[in-house]
Amino acid sequence: MPTLLVPNPLPAISTYNRCMTALPWTLRSLRAALARGSVQPHELAEQALAVANRNAGRNTYLWRDPAWTMAEAAHAETILPSEGGPFGDGREALWGLPISVKDCFDLAGAPTSCGVHFYRDLNRIATRDSWLVERLRAAGAVITGKTHLHPLAYGITGENPEFGDCVQPGNAGALTGGSSSGAAASILEGSAVAAIGTDTGGSVRAPASLCGLAGYRASLGRGDWRGGAHLAQSFDTMGWLFRDLEDGPLLGQLFAPAHVEPHGPFTRFAVIVDGFLHDCDPEIVDSLHGAAAELESLGLRKFEFDPTWWAGSFEIFAPIQAWEAARIHAGHHDEFQPSIRERLEWGSRITEAEILALRQRHADFNARVDELFAAHELLLMPATPVSRLAVGADHSQTRARLLRYTTPFSLAGVPVVTIPGKCGGMQLAAARGNDEALLELAARLGARRKIAAGASGA
Repeated sequence: MPTLLVPNPLPAISTYNRCMTALPWTLRSLRAALARGSVQPHELAEQALAVANRNAGRNTYLWRDPAWTMAEAAHAETILPSEGGPFGDGREALWGLPISVKDCFDLAGAPTSCGVHFYRDLNRIATRDSWLVERLRAAGAVITGKTHLHPLAYGITGENPEFGDCVQPGNAGALTGGSSSGAAASILEGSAVAAIGTDTGGSVRAPASLCGLAGYRASLGRGDWRGGAHLAQSFDTMGWLFRDLEDGPLLGQLFAPAHVEPHGPFTRFAVIVDGFLHDCDPEIVDSLHGAAAELESLGLRKFEFDPTWWAGSFEIFAPIQAWEAARIHAGHHDEFQPSIRERLEWGSRITEAEILALRQRHADFNARVDELFAAHELLLMPATPVSRLAVGADHSQTRARLLRYTTPFSLAGVPVVTIPGKCGGMQLAAARGNDEALLELAARLGARRKIAAGASGA
């Protein structure tokens, strides 16, 4: 039977360390080993399952079935090698790799909770896979389970009164951030090499920043939401959390359209002015300046941009999000925790005339953002103003504080890579549709970091 919130017995820490030391837990390293035949999908699945739900709350996953995962690994092994492909064995980039999926996408034979008991019980067992799960399984990926999320994906801390707050594996005093909370935890604990998340107002970018991970938020409209639960259609995007920036281009292929217009190499970028960062931890500002210097070392010219006119972005984003979410969850508002119920009830009271006015402001905002990208190609700023969210602290003001940094790019619907830094993570954003070029640039940065670390002996 499937297991809900019940972990496997944890292995001895020495076994865990041997697994991780012998085979670095990144897409490229594991996939190359699979191509050589030095490891098999079932062995990676066993390692992943052995450390699943390793955080203090034992709730990285809201649904998992080890027997089902092992059967998926066995099926992957029936895909015979040939020639070509990204690793020379004729198989797709995700073949044989342990991948976790946020529990707002249907997987046949499992419930879809959206982070609340109400939908887990109402939806019961899905009878078919979502588009996203279909894509993963067709590629030969081995899904390790469905991960924890902030209720309805309507929050950015990873707190959840029904399934328990999601804390970082190995750091029980720190929340993962959300709403793709379990996605981040699955990477930190080593139960997945890459994790599917979603990003409406920062739900990939925030946990990536807070957990020291890389993140990718796709351009709005990439991927197919069939079998996926929306929060607010105007802003919902698919994404990934992962460790190594060099893995980004391969992961991005999952959402890419059949034909992508080529984009030449980027030549310039603009970093946000320090005046915007008045509520940022000093260490975050230092990391921002360090990331800017790294981009300059790749040959890009640096400029600055002053987004004073962004001050109203949350005033546009929050009511549109609430209006759309209220309609998705109409008739069920009383089933959810008070803070979310209040937002949904607020959204239900917003009139059609008010929404029309907000959508015009949204269009005007996006036109100005387009001008910024036309002038600078890339924009760089922190993903979060802090590097840690403490467990048990009062986070009633945290959502608004973090969304001040993330909602401008959510409104614009642009692709963003979260670049992990010495402290926190940085958002590097490009114009809509330039996902591939953005991921390639981030991969170059990741490769340069490895060379620098090797030269320094780090």
